[in-house]
Amino acid sequence: MREDDAIFQRGSTVFTPALHIYYPFAIAKGAGTAVFSTDGRRYLDFTSGLAVLNLGHNHPRVMEAVRNQLDDYVHTGGIYYSETTVAAAEELLSVTPQGLDMLFFGNSGAEAVEGALKVARYTSGRQAIVSCSGAFHGRTLGALSVTTSSSAYRRRYHPLLPSVYQVSYPACFNCPCGLTPDACGTKCLEEVSRLFERQVPPDEVCAIIIEPFLGEGGYYPAPKKYLQGLRAICDEYGILLIFDEVQSGVGRTGHWFCCEHAGVVPDILTVAKAIASGFPLSAVVGSRAVMQKWDQGAHGTTFGGNPVACAAARATLQAIREEGLLEASVAAGARALNFLQGLASQNPCIGEVRGMGCMIGVEFVDAAGEADGRLCSSLIEQCLAKGLITIGCGLKRNVIRFLPPLNVTGEEMEEALDIFATAFTEVK
Repeated sequence: MREDDAIFQRGSTVFTPALHIYYPFAIAKGAGTAVFSTDGRRYLDFTSGLAVLNLGHNHPRVMEAVRNQLDDYVHTGGIYYSETTVAAAEELLSVTPQGLDMLFFGNSGAEAVEGALKVARYTSGRQAIVSCSGAFHGRTLGALSVTTSSSAYRRRYHPLLPSVYQVSYPACFNCPCGLTPDACGTKCLEEVSRLFERQVPPDEVCAIIIEPFLGEGGYYPAPKKYLQGLRAICDEYGILLIFDEVQSGVGRTGHWFCCEHAGVVPDILTVAKAIASGFPLSAVVGSRAVMQKWDQGAHGTTFGGNPVACAAARATLQAIREEGLLEASVAAGARALNFLQGLASQNPCIGEVRGMGCMIGVEFVDAAGEADGRLCSSLIEQCLAKGLITIGCGLKRNVIRFLPPLNVTGEEMEEALDIFATAFTEVK
């Protein structure tokens, strides 16, 4: 029996089926963009560990920072201050949009969303929350209440949080208004106005939460005008605007945070995934005016801000800045986007290629223009067989996510694109 198969078999006896592992091979080593299985196969990891490893696997600077921290101490539990944790907070706040200058560390993206919803309700005195259909914000009960990328995630977990309302996400390829982007403008914002007129008055809404770049729901960047319109609506009614940048943050789109493309600053920002290069860390970041109203003891954590994770986070942020990886992300993404859009121009089964930086979605459709999840799944499997790891998303699982590390080399990008094109030719 192959070693990979043996590990897979052992795992199936100890892990509940609720834990979904995407591919049946076991990693033995990771280095940069490459991973190696226990059977000795090399793969290019174009999932970056689900948008976590923006520096790739085992970046030397991060590993050194972690080893140094391990020699001193590994846990504080909120009992005493840690220089490492304070320094990591300062480092993160130095790259967040101006005006977001106070934070609370947690451990995961879902935990950050929970914290963001709590601070919005606590500090505003209001209870209603508005989120977008198709959004994914996590699977804990509060985060799940604003997650609608698939009903499967919500099955048998009701009742969820009350006073949560949804409006359509501005996914232009599948426009909720049935219009083209040129004809639409910001018509989808009218849904928010109708919501306020018919379901919940705006003075009872504490927050609107949105992913500036929809992740699990299909890889759609929100139009700049839409985000700017949401900002104006929130300002008009005193509603807190929450941007969930768990997947799109920390340089993934070529800016530190995706919202910078639109020039919009939220009141609250959730950060996780790539912040610590694989170590569990997240943050709820907000304006001082909001965060200082979150009174002592109103929230808490035992492991949030763990010194080892914070050492990794500080090194990660410094490496992105000092190694010019925001610029590298833009260049690598432009190369991939141009290639994939060229492929799409010759193949109508690729409905659209969209994205920015190293966050790109390739959407597949059938002859009628409907979602083609079968083609997408076959292509993912064929890429894997040829040594390229990708992952799907979208309600019909018909979108492939292209998520290389920000520091992917030109040679690795060329290899990945060649594999993708070859696999596509074989399965289409």
